[in-house]
Amino acid sequence: MTEPVARHENLPDLVRPMLAVAGDIPAGSGWASEFKWDGWRAVAYVEPGRLRLRSRNDLSLLDQFPELAVLSQVVGGRSVILDGEIVALGPDGRPDFGRLQQRRGRRPGKLTQRSAPVAFYVFDLLHLGTRSLLDQPYLLRRKMLTDLALPGEHQVQVPPAFPDTDPATVLDVARSYHIEGCVFKRLDSRYLPGPRRSGLWIKHAFRVTQEVVICGWKPGTGRRTGLFGSLLLGVHTDQGLEFVGHVGTGFTDRAARELQQRLDGLARPGTPFVEPGSPRDFREARWVQPVLVGEVEFRQWIMDPTTGQRRLRHPSWARLRPDKDAADVVLGADSAP
Repeated sequence: MTEPVARHENLPDLVRPMLAVAGDIPAGSGWASEFKWDGWRAVAYVEPGRLRLRSRNDLSLLDQFPELAVLSQVVGGRSVILDGEIVALGPDGRPDFGRLQQRRGRRPGKLTQRSAPVAFYVFDLLHLGTRSLLDQPYLLRRKMLTDLALPGEHQVQVPPAFPDTDPATVLDVARSYHIEGCVFKRLDSRYLPGPRRSGLWIKHAFRVTQEVVICGWKPGTGRRTGLFGSLLLGVHTDQGLEFVGHVGTGFTDRAARELQQRLDGLARPGTPFVEPGSPRDFREARWVQPVLVGEVEFRQWIMDPTTGQRRLRHPSWARLRPDKDAADVVLGADSAP
């Protein structure tokens, strides 16, 4: 296992993952459908004797997932950049994000590796040998990925893609197998590195989610006395951090205690939001440095009648996202109320 400081000989130092927009099933032909895997996005830079595995915000992932060092072996001595998703598999073989969270923040022991096994699902080939493939169409990149003939071991797999197949049919299959959703990709699409999202890739999930920045909290009562009762959430806009609402449901007792410990270490004297907000929203607020990223599920966006600002309707906490950079958290493509 290596995570070299030295520059790669044949590969660029950094390629940011291409990001999809949230949307409906595309109309017409010329699209490929892939299943949407519930995990952490990662890019692998592999050369003989060198391997880097980086998150979407360019953090090293090899310490957390040492078994993925097998990437150095399965590519057969070739220099490649692979784009994919790290997923933890449950007993039924389906991705289980809760198990993936067990691998967060530290090098796991053998017991943890056995109880929360992970795989790298490779879905794109960005570089081969000395040749960049970013300007090549998706269909060609996908064929070249297949031609690599990765062995399909548990730790490294190439999940299926369905070019020119009815997207609704693939989505129905995803739903029947309790997969998170689908990503639809134009067959002729170039690979456009992030952080900007491209409509050439469309993600369609069975739940509405939004990444958020934790900017503060309000004290809880009852069984949550001594902990937060709700979190104050924001997203980045052209004007700065915009307040989008509170979330107080969806936390286990353990998750609430662990998150409170992190919040206590991030206290700051004043609000990080650009707007003053209403007294009702910010009464008793305790502010924190806006560095923690979470994900919430919600029903829809609504307009606050008092402030005229958009707000999350009926949000529920889903999870922390330590693989995401707070500066990249913006409103999703379906964010208009």
